[in-house]
Amino acid sequence: MVIKVKRDSLFEIVESQHGIFTTKQAVDAGYDRNTHPYQVKKGYWIRECRGIYRQAHYHFDLESEYVIWSLWSRNRLDQPQGVYSHDTALSMFDLSDLNPSKLHMTVPSTFRKNCKTPDQLVLHRGELEDLHVQDRGGYKVTKPIKAILDLCWEETVSRDLIAQAVSEGIKRGLITQREKRQASDSAAFPDWARPFFVSI
Repeated sequence: MVIKVKRDSLFEIVESQHGIFTTKQAVDAGYDRNTHPYQVKKGYWIRECRGIYRQAHYHFDLESEYVIWSLWSRNRLDQPQGVYSHDTALSMFDLSDLNPSKLHMTVPSTFRKNCKTPDQLVLHRGELEDLHVQDRGGYKVTKPIKAILDLCWEETVSRDLIAQAVSEGIKRGLITQREKRQASDSAAFPDWARPFFVSI
């Protein structure tokens, strides 16, 4: 009965996180820390990186990878700090032909890790408001309008790709009419980007 309760508790967690979980989540579910090596040795768990595991029977896909690096960004309370943004956010919403080779993530300005940033990640520092963030279950991503604003200011992608993202976002309803009006009127957008919102 105790083993079943443990499995059920951990199952609920991994179901919501595409098969991925942290050491703390396993402990909270009832698995003693000294049993974790046994779970790995027996092939029940797969260690993805420090303190992060995957249930072996879960298929590893892009969603799983998103959860892994979101959990990598967790603080001492085991709360993820990173939100996928910039190039990666546009790619997730399929709003342009952009195909970033790395995962872009925004973290708080106070973010600190006692380890090297993984090669897969590009970290941007900044504070995000809740209205600019979408929860996807296991990880978060900035909404299209925020991703576009960030890329406009950093000018790390071509203006043609920005125009494409704006056009697609509006056509598909991912950028609301209110966001469109605010963007065209706001000083937050560079002058060169404002016409993209006015002409559609």
